Amino acid sequence: MAVKIAYYPGNTARAASSEVEDCIQPLCKTLGIQLIELPKASSDGGNIIKQSSPKLQHALVARNLALAEAKGVDVLTTCATSYGIMCDTVDEFSEDLGFANSINNLIARSTGVEYKSEAQPRHLLHFLVEEIGLDKIRDAVINPIRLNVAAYYGPNMQRQGATAGDDAFMPTYLEQLIVALGGVPVDYDSKCQSVGAPALLTINKPVMKMTAAVLADAKSSGADLMVSACTVSHSNLDSYQSKAAKVSGKNTSMPIVHLAELVAFALGHFPDRFAQLRVRSLVIGG
Repeated sequence: MAVKIAYYPGNTARAASSEVEDCIQPLCKTLGIQLIELPKASSDGGNIIKQSSPKLQHALVARNLALAEAKGVDVLTTCATSYGIMCDTVDEFSEDLGFANSINNLIARSTGVEYKSEAQPRHLLHFLVEEIGLDKIRDAVINPIRLNVAAYYGPNMQRQGATAGDDAFMPTYLEQLIVALGGVPVDYDSKCQSVGAPALLTINKPVMKMTAAVLADAKSSGADLMVSACTVSHSNLDSYQSKAAKVSGKNTSMPIVHLAELVAFALGHFPDRFAQLRVRSLVIGG
């Protein structure tokens, strides 16, 4: 029997990181996860709107959660940033009833829904480890990764209230998943360090240095490739890799894949892209 959960792609999976969107449906189908679309969902503000109007960002998130709540399901996302943003709103609602009422009044008047704090956000990583289980995933592997993989969590799902059952200071879920997929996790210090997303829009050079620091640390620690749990950070680590190298002077050449891609490849989907990944790892990573 399929496990049902609403799907929220975040702000980049269906735009700048369409490779993530390609992979989420087939991997979920293989593992018995039925994704329910939220066709009227909006952007969650991306922590950009929050800088000028926290109330508006919380309203956007509460409305999205309310849409899932109306279907009786929680919300799954592949993006650590979107997940952290949703957890922030959930925390605000639970800690301040007056604030929750004011946000619900706003979205009720404008869109006709209210968030009752029943639907909860889930990150794909946590959902795979805790709900699907590593044994089931291990049994479904067709293409073992067999590479040294650096796990990148980023800071957004390591904040209080957003770690699920993982450790906030020394998370291991992604490493456990890498092992289940047939890979070898690489130990490096920067796996929870920010790469500056989405500050790239305003303070380019410092963000490039932050991105380079994470990539160089993983590379010097022996990683063949990096897997990211965040679609926003994934764009920094992948698309701006060359620029990060020029700004910092560090060696940043490394294939970057998103968590959804790595799982889909290991489960036998997109074998041509999986083969390209292995070649990229040998050529770029070497």
